[in-house]
Amino acid sequence: MGRHADTTSARRVQRPAPVALIVALVVVALVAGGLVWWLAGSGSGDGCDTTRTIRVTVAPELGDVAQELLAEPQDLGGGACATAEVTAQEPLQTVGDLGALEGSGLPQVWVPDSSLWAVRAGDAPLDASGSMATSPVVLGTSSAAADELGWSTSPPPWSQALSGARPVAVPDLATSAEGVAALAAVRSSLGGGDAADNAVVQAVLAARRGPSVTPAEALAAAQGGDAGAPLLPMSEQEVISVNRGAEDSSLVAVYPAEGSPALDYPVLRVGSPGDDDRAAVDAVVRRLTSEAARTAVLDAGFRDAEGTAPIDPGPGVQEEAPEELAVDAEQVTDLLAELARLAAPSRLLTVMDVSQSMEAPAGDGTRATLMRDAALSALELLPGNASGGIWAFAYQLEGEQDWIELAPIREMDADVDGGTQREFLAEQFESLPDRLSPGGTGLFDTALGAVRAAREQHDPDAVSSVVLITDGTNEDSTGIPLDELLQTLRDEADPQRPVKVIGVALGPDADIAALEQIASATGGAAYSAVDPTDLQDVLFDALRQR
Repeated sequence: MGRHADTTSARRVQRPAPVALIVALVVVALVAGGLVWWLAGSGSGDGCDTTRTIRVTVAPELGDVAQELLAEPQDLGGGACATAEVTAQEPLQTVGDLGALEGSGLPQVWVPDSSLWAVRAGDAPLDASGSMATSPVVLGTSSAAADELGWSTSPPPWSQALSGARPVAVPDLATSAEGVAALAAVRSSLGGGDAADNAVVQAVLAARRGPSVTPAEALAAAQGGDAGAPLLPMSEQEVISVNRGAEDSSLVAVYPAEGSPALDYPVLRVGSPGDDDRAAVDAVVRRLTSEAARTAVLDAGFRDAEGTAPIDPGPGVQEEAPEELAVDAEQVTDLLAELARLAAPSRLLTVMDVSQSMEAPAGDGTRATLMRDAALSALELLPGNASGGIWAFAYQLEGEQDWIELAPIREMDADVDGGTQREFLAEQFESLPDRLSPGGTGLFDTALGAVRAAREQHDPDAVSSVVLITDGTNEDSTGIPLDELLQTLRDEADPQRPVKVIGVALGPDADIAALEQIASATGGAAYSAVDPTDLQDVLFDALRQR
């Protein structure tokens, strides 16, 4: 406005009266002030004739960043503005909302910490519109622990780190994308397949079997510099955030050798906005994926989509982004279902063949010693809330009965004669090679007796299974025949008290066909360990499929 004023003409005209001059100046000031107000109002909301409020839900760690980015209304043109109502919420709760709520109860824009949540959201209408930030999943521990383990200079593979002797504080897999991503990394780094699945099982069971430690306790130990600090799957951004909030923290990030899966913080449009809201949703999405957003997340300890290092990350993290380890969403869906099964306590009745044929050479020992060693390894992985018992069977071991009970089903941590059930079971497993009995194998009667016994001791909060290991065929001619056994198992099946048979055929002479039929009749599975040295892997897989 001032650049258009003619100063020479002011000299040619009569000087205005003082009152007129004051009025003119007031008018100019008001007009100029109005212009400044209008210009500011286009960003502050004071000049918005109409506003559209968009519901935005973000992962908790992005709450402050999103709130700041969306604090000012977004100009839509024509006097319209978009405002945002930002909610910081755990992704699992949002997944639940997407399955249960409608309309105004749902966000219109959702930024969880990982695209894995979109898979868990099922049929919810979600449309990805870029990424707001990224952060690699790492293993948090103390700098002293990393040095002691040699991981400061030579980081371990995922499978070694999560199934080794070092305790792991596994986050709640129902709520933690970091925990699920870490286990998916184990599977992915091993190339998938049964061997990789077994490694995941071992990692989960080893973590549950180890000393009980919470993520908060693991963080405290790491920050305090404890050389025995547990491992904690967490995001790199959380390492940075924790260290920024504490003095002299010793928490560091270990980046496993194969690379790291990344939390990718996708910006997801939820549903199909109406015509009135579409432009407002677009404006919010643009803001969350803008250059200003990129700067804000880098400052908050995140990386951008290209892996740019965070601004002033502090100690404990590396500047260069680790190689991204791809995680297949469909595999994660299967993994989550598998982990959900593992979450339920187990009630395992292990039924082991002690017929004379188990004395046959195998590996560096006999079939019996290999069975013992595999059982002891599996026992070490079972968590304290699991329950287990042992039967041995051959032919007429107790009168006309083909089996004997070596240990009833009890919780692993239950007191047994001053020790624990786990210790008692280990003693019984150790005794198996000395219990071999001549006279054949009473497989079918034993299978029926074991299923009935497990059903009688059913716990509605646990998964009941009979693990039946044999190297032979049924040789009890006076016992129940196979056809009658299968029909009896079907007739006696109780949906309220299900019991699965997991059959393990040890060696080339075992009747895998009969085990498959028995397992099928109970909804279980059968495995063949033709090479007896594979028995340990078979048992791990049986645990996974329980």
